Amino acid sequence: MTLVLTASTLESLASMTETITAVERGFGDIARGTALQPGPLSLHLPSSEARYLLMAGLAESQGLAAVKLLSDIPANHHEGLPTQRSSILLADRRTGETLALLDGRVPTRIRTAAASAVASRFLARPDSSTLGLVGAGALAIAHVEALMAVLPIRKVVMWSRSASTLAAFKAGTAHHQIEVVRASSVQQVVEEADVLCTLTPSVEPLVRGEWFRPGLHVNAVGARPRPTHREIDSEGMRRSRVFVDSMPTAIEKSGDLMMAVAEGVITIDDVEGELGGVIAGDVTGRESEDDITLFNSVGIGMLDLAIGRLLYDAAVLHGLGTSIDMSR
Repeated sequence: MTLVLTASTLESLASMTETITAVERGFGDIARGTALQPGPLSLHLPSSEARYLLMAGLAESQGLAAVKLLSDIPANHHEGLPTQRSSILLADRRTGETLALLDGRVPTRIRTAAASAVASRFLARPDSSTLGLVGAGALAIAHVEALMAVLPIRKVVMWSRSASTLAAFKAGTAHHQIEVVRASSVQQVVEEADVLCTLTPSVEPLVRGEWFRPGLHVNAVGARPRPTHREIDSEGMRRSRVFVDSMPTAIEKSGDLMMAVAEGVITIDDVEGELGGVIAGDVTGRESEDDITLFNSVGIGMLDLAIGRLLYDAAVLHGLGTSIDMSR
């Protein structure tokens, strides 16, 4: 039987703490060779800006093969539709049975924030207390919860162009015991942050490396999955010790990285390594208090597999979702 899980069903099935643990384990499994993380397949036609990405993963300990179809369609914005939609398919690694089909919106949001938390746990200064957010949507709210789970965050400085988004952010984070400050500019956010998360679908860089101060950790998260869109300028990439979630994926999808390479400011060899290698102890993370570290988070199928395992098991435990016999 295949379990179909809608967005509303998935909303509260996994805690952020559980997700962070699962994501950290997933990154480590890739480095240890007990999980396979291939590069993504990006499909597009010259007649449209739309891209369709296939993101896959295979894991021994979770007992799953998984694939997500991510549709990235900028033109949907003009129709009042989501610009990104996705679905995740989970299959039993041993038997090949299709176990579940999940709407991708909730899992992607949660696992993306959890990935930033894992990167911050291993790369940020342990005493980091001020979180800077460029962008204040649902992903920003998830990042507050995730970062508070791994660092002593007491203050959030955030920026957004939208007053309604800022109001929703304040409402969504009101239960946390933190000071929230609305910044007048992106520069203010960068200069005040100990940990900076960039969470916008930006085409041109909003964040400039000249604003980085010693000791900063950056999670570059929001740019669309294409090598011509970025949030961080080339100077920011040059000044940082850069880590990625997956090297083949970053080369295919990361404008932050590939545009800096194209401009001759850095090379691919300047990337320190994958986050999984830091977790496994094979790659050196932060070396000093003054290091500027940057995690280029472009999204990998193994993280969809990790959160998919959590959500599927919780749904089965609580009797949620709709079961369908796909073989009939």
